[in-house]
Amino acid sequence: MVATDLKNKNIKYMSNSKQTKPVNQNESGEKVVEVLSKTENFFETYKNKLLYGMFAVIVIIAAVLLFHRYIIVPKQNEAIDQSFVAEQNFRADKFDLALNGDGNNLGFKQIISEYGNKAGAATYFYAGVCELKLGNYNEAIEYLKQYKSKDAIISARAIACIGDAYVGLEEYAKAADNFKKAAESADNIFAASYLMKAGIIYEELDEKERALEMYKKIQDKYPQSPEGYEIGKYISRIQIEQK
Repeated sequence: MVATDLKNKNIKYMSNSKQTKPVNQNESGEKVVEVLSKTENFFETYKNKLLYGMFAVIVIIAAVLLFHRYIIVPKQNEAIDQSFVAEQNFRADKFDLALNGDGNNLGFKQIISEYGNKAGAATYFYAGVCELKLGNYNEAIEYLKQYKSKDAIISARAIACIGDAYVGLEEYAKAADNFKKAAESADNIFAASYLMKAGIIYEELDEKERALEMYKKIQDKYPQSPEGYEIGKYISRIQIEQK
């Protein structure tokens, strides 16, 4: 009985398979020809617009490359050349000459005004430090905030200089925040000096716990730094005051 049922099912399946409609190759071919024809008509219709578009893109790319080669690069080289004397004056601690020039050579202020950042990001750092050394604290902050670099050490130094400027302005809370930020920006021995500055300011603000936090970070992370060798007395003083 089972064998008979299986036989009947097989016969039915074979019968249904024979009834399946075969693929009409002529119809498929006609569809392909139709699609190709539409594509060809599209390109024929919009050929000129496509060519003009491609030409416009090529012209724009060429213009950008030429502008960069004959305008940007020469300006960058000129700005770098102008910065040479200003950097020499900066290294000699002649901050006024470095910032404002000497009449024959431009200072960092004029270089930034004329060339922007084409002379390099360091120009803003130099200008900011010059303003800081000359006691122009707001101007120093403005320049230093524009300094952007992947160099973690110099970036941290710029942030710390902003903190020094805020000290000059007697905005001590902002100064401490920047010293902390500087220490967090570069995990190296220089961070100890930034933490020390933050700690001293917190003490002046009578925020002993925050000062102690800064000093203990120096003790734990930078014991071999100059600040680390004497940090124990700062910690002890606060702990005695808290008893």
